[in-house]
Amino acid sequence: MMRTATIKRVTNETQIELSFTIDGEGKAELETGVPFLTHMLDLFTKHGHFNLFVHAKGDTHIDDHHTTEDIGICLGQAIREALGDKKGIKRYGNALVPMDDALAQVVIDVSNRPHLEFRGQFPSEKVGTFDVELVHEFLWKLALEARMNVHVIIHYGRNTHHMIEAVFKALARALDEATMIDPRVKSVPSTKGML
Repeated sequence: MMRTATIKRVTNETQIELSFTIDGEGKAELETGVPFLTHMLDLFTKHGHFNLFVHAKGDTHIDDHHTTEDIGICLGQAIREALGDKKGIKRYGNALVPMDDALAQVVIDVSNRPHLEFRGQFPSEKVGTFDVELVHEFLWKLALEARMNVHVIIHYGRNTHHMIEAVFKALARALDEATMIDPRVKSVPSTKGML
């Protein structure tokens, strides 16, 4: 069974087509219009062993907010759809990833209860032209639309680029772990009988 989904979103601010495959090969085809986000999604795809296709056009002449937010929405929706009934998955994922001076941790529960807990401060407000506050915006929309608990802890770091990169790599590894099929799990991993 291929765990994959394609999402299309068209608004007055963005036009996005996104395809996501959980059991992929780390292949990415990305046209986001937001170079730093493209870099982070490329890392996310590679380190999670996913496949990700994104073609996005947005009002980046204003800023990167709408495009970044809407890609987060689409990716979250694609993750949720690709997971289907969630039978047999591990459900929980935890990854601690260093990136030179930075150390970030992401813990995920594919719980059908959306929540983002974000603990960490970035030393600068921008990486290139990218507004660093959009990292939180992206992750919140991802957690909301995928209906997952996502806990992000940036333990330390001096370089903002490195800190964000560690977050995206940890997100990838935690999601990969949480979505893995565990042969011991015969149904949905919840005492409620559903996720």
